[in-house]
Amino acid sequence: MPFSSLPATIGEALAERGYAAPTDVQAAIISQETEGRDLLVSAQTGSGKTVAFGLAMASDVLNGQERLPYAVEPLALIVAPTRELAMQVQRELSWLYAKAGGRVASCVGGMNIRQEQRALQSGAHIVVGTPGRLRDHIERGSLATGSIKVVVLDEADEMLDMGFREEIEEILDVTPPERRTLLFSATLPRPIAHLAKTYQRDALRIQTVASGQAHADIDYRAIAVPPSAIENAVVNVLRFYEADGAMVFCATRENVRRLAASLTERGFSAVALSGELSQNERNHALQALRDRRARVCVATDVAARGIDLPNLGLVVHAELPIDAETLQHRSGRTGRAGRKGTCIMVVPYQRRRRAEGLLRAANVKAQWVDAPSAEDIRARDQERLLETIVPGEVADEDLAIGRTLLERHSAEEIAAALVRAHRRELPEPEELLGSGPDDRGQRPDGKRDGFEDVVWFRMSIGRNDRADARWILPLICRRGHITKNEVGAIRIGDRETMFQIPRAMADRFAQAVRKTATEDDDVRIEHSAEGPPPMRGGGGRRPNGPPPEKRYAPKPYHRGKKPGPKAGSGPGRRG
Repeated sequence: MPFSSLPATIGEALAERGYAAPTDVQAAIISQETEGRDLLVSAQTGSGKTVAFGLAMASDVLNGQERLPYAVEPLALIVAPTRELAMQVQRELSWLYAKAGGRVASCVGGMNIRQEQRALQSGAHIVVGTPGRLRDHIERGSLATGSIKVVVLDEADEMLDMGFREEIEEILDVTPPERRTLLFSATLPRPIAHLAKTYQRDALRIQTVASGQAHADIDYRAIAVPPSAIENAVVNVLRFYEADGAMVFCATRENVRRLAASLTERGFSAVALSGELSQNERNHALQALRDRRARVCVATDVAARGIDLPNLGLVVHAELPIDAETLQHRSGRTGRAGRKGTCIMVVPYQRRRRAEGLLRAANVKAQWVDAPSAEDIRARDQERLLETIVPGEVADEDLAIGRTLLERHSAEEIAAALVRAHRRELPEPEELLGSGPDDRGQRPDGKRDGFEDVVWFRMSIGRNDRADARWILPLICRRGHITKNEVGAIRIGDRETMFQIPRAMADRFAQAVRKTATEDDDVRIEHSAEGPPPMRGGGGRRPNGPPPEKRYAPKPYHRGKKPGPKAGSGPGRRG
């Protein structure tokens, strides 16, 4: 028996739940060498680590008994970063210790604290909670820590990232020094190493995922789109993959609210998760996802921490994560417990270098692909429809209606009506900006009206950076607050790109470029007094007339340094 070393009641609970064999992290934790030792564990998200630490502390909680007596004081304490994760841990440990008579109480922010106090007074063998609420109960005297035998810090790196260091240290300081400390952390930055050194004794290091193999069950893809087409790209990604469950990440609460409302308006069953929601609203949203009433969750990073949703097959980064660790935590919502998942990063064209840097830092290899087009989505819809509609057992009354329909209409007409009814339930795909032909009104002689007198500008990207007119044009329009019909010729070189702006609006364009410049932009735009070199065959020569005055040139932008203050400038908007 794979779980034969465990107490009988724990083994029976695992068998009832269908656990035939332990996962890698569970097998490592119940090995003989871990008995009685402090543990420092790194394991892939969704690898069964909650059950793993439930098994690890069984010997401390049961102490050789098959059933637990009434709990005068808690024997085990689990600290988790978020309410959702704490409630999830409580559910897992409740069934794991049910046959042993174990009682598991939760103490999390946003819930009724008096009900929690009554649950603690009624006797709880195991207490699960968030750092702030646990410290609150300790200070009120409702949570006794004198009998604690084992403390588990779940997702310790996230708790430190969220600023809970002080609360964690206070909790550990009031527990018995001879307790076991099990520290679970996906990564081991310096603060985690310091915490382990301070509060653990000769901890055994367990790492069940080799470096560079984290999230091996996730298919990473990145798509580059014009900044103005990000929302439409998210729509097409959701429609193309049609996952049973999808999570879309945004950087701010406002963007979560806006995108969730936009998706709902388009016909998606979507819910929003952000820090401004009450606990009841969060519970309602999560329950809608679990019972399939909603299939898309739009969330901020903080709101999504610790959430484990079944059948979550797709993660979409609608806005870039702030760092590699956030990228890993976001992506880890899918591809859990051996299931396959897909992760899509939607990248504004001018932030492609930033995205590539994040992927390198996270040791993730992503395939750069085109955003799904409306034609791609309709083709995929057809494939799914042909796979879905399969004749099976049919009720007599349905057969009777079918015969009546055949008497009135041809088989082709009935089948077409079925397809139409199926498509009517699907949100319409979007046409993405920059994917269509250039319709900027070129004259038959190859010249364009209004571009007889122009000013040349330079961009710090070229063919070596995969520059392409399809996305350079929308970028110029966004940065300069102009339309595509106000951009003249575009000349893409190896290391830079030149483009024309009518002289009459060059000053206004340069001012807009200065205002929209941010430190995060990988592309800088500045005036070019020289213009591009002549093209072969005489094309692309600089227009007649003296070079434009220097007043059109924005101040130099040096990569990695903040530009000096500029008159009329304002904060840039993140792409």
